[in-house]
Amino acid sequence: MPELNRPLLCAVLLAFPLAAAAQQNLPLWEIGVVAGAVSSPAYPAADDRSSRLLVLPAPIYRGKIFRSDESGIGARLFRSDVAEFDVGFAASLPSRSDDVDARAGMPNLGTLVEFGPRLKLTLMRSEAGRLRLELPLRTVIEGRGGLRNQGWNFAPRLSYQMGDRGNGWSGDVHAGISVATEKLNRYFYDVRPEYATAQRPAYEAKSGLVLLRTGASASRRINPDLRVFGYVWYENYAKSANQDSPLFRKNSGTAAGVGLLWTLARSSRRAGD
Repeated sequence: MPELNRPLLCAVLLAFPLAAAAQQNLPLWEIGVVAGAVSSPAYPAADDRSSRLLVLPAPIYRGKIFRSDESGIGARLFRSDVAEFDVGFAASLPSRSDDVDARAGMPNLGTLVEFGPRLKLTLMRSEAGRLRLELPLRTVIEGRGGLRNQGWNFAPRLSYQMGDRGNGWSGDVHAGISVATEKLNRYFYDVRPEYATAQRPAYEAKSGLVLLRTGASASRRINPDLRVFGYVWYENYAKSANQDSPLFRKNSGTAAGVGLLWTLARSSRRAGD
């Protein structure tokens, strides 16, 4: 699910510079292309991985309400010096069950799109960076042969964000958890009777904790039009509410990605104009 496993979003958004500088000093919009490689568990607690080479458009828009930047894609409805409230999107790549031994013969995991509100609180600010608490509550929609709601995910995250201070580097370190409703956990961990085998008994998932995560990301500006980026996450599933599922195969996992962002065009108008 996107907040649990979202390499598609990371491949685009982690390439963007973290904006420690005043927003009015940045272009209102930029158009670019991201090329990179991402790898993550096929789903939380899977023992198989999903790895992709990606080439994706990277539109950046820093409007007063509608935005696409390092914080995500969505509409910012409120902003003050210490708080922001927005409604945004995230997305993750699909996973074929034929490529995941634990799910052999079961339905594929489709592309997931996450949508919902998020409150962001700035707990500390300095010249070096800022400490933020993010509180997103998102519904998850599956796109596979139509659109289906797959429940809700709450994924609070504490992050320390460091902007470009003239040396070309920006990045963040973060830690968080993810808690899902019964319906969303069933999407990943249920084994319905018709898919049960001697090695994979039937199981009905329950709501609760999915994972604990810590990680870091960094990007560096090579020149005004080219930026390199990378990220790595460590996830722990040992306290998951669904450890007894036969699809729960590992107590921990990692996700990582590297890539390039090439900016093709940008506006002369500044974001604060």
